[in-house]
Amino acid sequence: MRALLLSLLAVAAAAVAVTEHAAIGGGAFSSVLPQGEGNTRVAIGPFELDRHPVTNAQFLEFVRMHPQWRRDRVTALFADAQYLAHWRGATELGEPTRPQQPVTHISWFAAEAYCESRDARLPSWYEWEYAAAASESVPDARNDPAWRQRILEWYAQPSTRPLADVAGSAANFYGINDLHGLVWEWVMDFNGLLVSSDSREQGGADRLQFCGEGALSTADRENYAVLMRIAFLSSLEARYTTTNLGFRCARAAP
Repeated sequence: MRALLLSLLAVAAAAVAVTEHAAIGGGAFSSVLPQGEGNTRVAIGPFELDRHPVTNAQFLEFVRMHPQWRRDRVTALFADAQYLAHWRGATELGEPTRPQQPVTHISWFAAEAYCESRDARLPSWYEWEYAAAASESVPDARNDPAWRQRILEWYAQPSTRPLADVAGSAANFYGINDLHGLVWEWVMDFNGLLVSSDSREQGGADRLQFCGEGALSTADRENYAVLMRIAFLSSLEARYTTTNLGFRCARAAP
């Protein structure tokens, strides 16, 4: 019993250690996804974003408090068969899964439920894009070829490699880690990122033509890394899980 208590305390401490969030002031932003024809400017309100992706330790704490989200109890409507498949058991991690790795094999439904348990939500695409445009030194590094190349080099790495722990890389301008270089991330409106394979149909009634080619009808065709994320997220369903898809939480600024 004492060993179990110590284990639970260790998991709770690890979870608390990475729940910090950063305040982002927001502002006018030129998005790769235009809000209308010829209109790439987006107004981003002030918001807060987790400094790190949610970890295995954090999500394990959530599952123990909300057993309906255990992998052996969750309904198939909310998660596919690979949900939390990398854990040893329904409520234990086990090697090689580490507590401070970002949790993956997570559905959109599970990610949103976790954020709601913290009085938060998943970030919108525009919020994620706004925060992820920052390098370590400037709030918008998208025109920096070296910064773009560093992200593309991560894309070229095999997805079978074991995930690193969160916060293993330098924080960006806002003090946020791992927006690039660790995992892909769910956003609140992932299913609203559909883009037409014909730019003339952008914003039209037929929104079901989505793929990498379709993403090229967006505003910034040179920002391949961001377009890859749009193409990937728009291909998902809310119950899907993958080995390299995690999440973090956001909330409106108080």
